[in-house]
Amino acid sequence: MMADSSLPAVPERPSAMTATARGAGRFVRALMREPTGAVGLVLIVVLLGVALCAPLLPLKDPLKLYIDHRLQAPGAEFWLGTDQVGRDMLSRVIWGARASLAIGLAAVAIGVVLGTAIGLIAGYKAGTWTDELLMKTMEVLASIPLLIWAIALVGITGTDTIHVAGIALSNETKLVLLIGVLYAPGLARLTYGLARAEVQAEYVAARRLQGASATRIVLSDVLPNIISPVLVQATLLLGVTIIVEASLSFIGLGVQPPTPSWGAMLSDSRALIFTDFWWVSIFPGAAVFASVLAFNLVGDGMRTILDPRRRRRVADATQGGAA
Repeated sequence: MMADSSLPAVPERPSAMTATARGAGRFVRALMREPTGAVGLVLIVVLLGVALCAPLLPLKDPLKLYIDHRLQAPGAEFWLGTDQVGRDMLSRVIWGARASLAIGLAAVAIGVVLGTAIGLIAGYKAGTWTDELLMKTMEVLASIPLLIWAIALVGITGTDTIHVAGIALSNETKLVLLIGVLYAPGLARLTYGLARAEVQAEYVAARRLQGASATRIVLSDVLPNIISPVLVQATLLLGVTIIVEASLSFIGLGVQPPTPSWGAMLSDSRALIFTDFWWVSIFPGAAVFASVLAFNLVGDGMRTILDPRRRRRVADATQGGAA
């Protein structure tokens, strides 16, 4: 029997990738409607765009020494001036963004993956020895300040590249791994509290009765319902990481010369802070300030958008207007 061609075609269900892209688009549009979020997002786009396009921009070599132009004030030839040895400040500030943003994004990504995974497992296994072991380990890691861990790491391994199991680890890579691991406890505690409350919901019990595996329940049901606060915290941690990287580079434990770094540039300009050569410290300091401000503004905007009380107020207002 031939199928009736007059029947309407069944619309295809959008793929997960398409649904994710649409959801991300709606989220960005909502963020742009928040004044703080919009300003922060624009700043982040500009910072990332400049950092990624640094090799393509018509910049001077950030490592080249213009000996005859040492400590030259900003002008037509050197827009942001030069430093103590004649290096172009504009080029060094832009190239320094690559190091700071790369370390920040990589460290936070590691922290989010580790912290979320540990928090989900501990929250799902709440009250068991797994919960106690994982969360006590996180408490031990969180009990020692990050800078102490960094000093200990550099004291043991030095600032040179080391080889572990045939893998070369530069000082920047070591710091990324260390910061990422030390971000895990805070994110794990946040995820743990949210997951533990979510696991007690009735729909989780229903999913268990349906025979769904623990992995499927955690990843498909629990995680989507708690991911919003985790993403907000991760965005705020990006700003913190930039400060941490600049602080470590300032004391010589971060990005190693001759690679440009905002923290190292500030360290080099310490002797010139109270002199007429203001540009040597102002511009790298402004770069740190702008990047931290951008991520904090986006984090605040995300927090406002994802606030369930705000969503309820918007829904009530929409229904009231429709009535």
